[in-house]
Amino acid sequence: MTLTVPDPAGITSPLNAMVFAAGLGTRMRPLTLERPKPLVEVAGKALLDHCLDRFAADGIAKAIVNVHWLGDQIETHLAGRTSPEIVISDERTLLLDQGGGIAKALPQLGKAPFLLCNTDAFYVEGPRSNLARLVAGWRPDDMDVLLLVAAAATSVGVDWPGDFLMDSAGRLIKREERTVAPFVYTGIGLIKPELFEGETREVFKLAPIFFEAAKRGRLFGQRLDGLWLHVGTPEAIAEAERAISRSVL
Repeated sequence: MTLTVPDPAGITSPLNAMVFAAGLGTRMRPLTLERPKPLVEVAGKALLDHCLDRFAADGIAKAIVNVHWLGDQIETHLAGRTSPEIVISDERTLLLDQGGGIAKALPQLGKAPFLLCNTDAFYVEGPRSNLARLVAGWRPDDMDVLLLVAAAATSVGVDWPGDFLMDSAGRLIKREERTVAPFVYTGIGLIKPELFEGETREVFKLAPIFFEAAKRGRLFGQRLDGLWLHVGTPEAIAEAERAISRSVL
């Protein structure tokens, strides 16, 4: 299976991905003092490989992986991987945040919508491929961003009051301050490259782009089929591994 999406000219293109591996991993210390967070292992596999192995299984063509903290280790780790094709986006001299990282990598990502992937969040797959469902749910006339979201109450490692509400059409609404929202962003999404074209800032965040799309009614959610696991701290590793073990019994 190879997942494809249409570009602005209507030509079907292989699906590429932006993988965020450049963070400092401060909440994961002391594990990240000598290795980058994407190489921290959960269930015997690096967080980064959990992401890339799923991409390989679903036929993702290319993954642009940005690096900063201990980036040499990530580059060495990925040197032998051929599926998906790996392109390193070097941020070792300046950490660009997620928005800036995308803007830097835009020439490699192409003109078609591309995947987003945080390496500290992964999931136990349900009966259907969530990436395939995400692509099948993409409606470019209505959407600028489509996020894979999970129910906060049933996810593992969620230690905040949720991210979004969702209306009957699937549109996402940002959680108001001092309120609780039922859905969390899983770190996986589809986004249009046009949102970054003409950007002059070098360093900027991605979340405000989501929120601006929500104001326009063009931020949508696709519910995860399976169990979402957020691994943001050392303590969350054991919790995630217990959940994975229970899921295969």
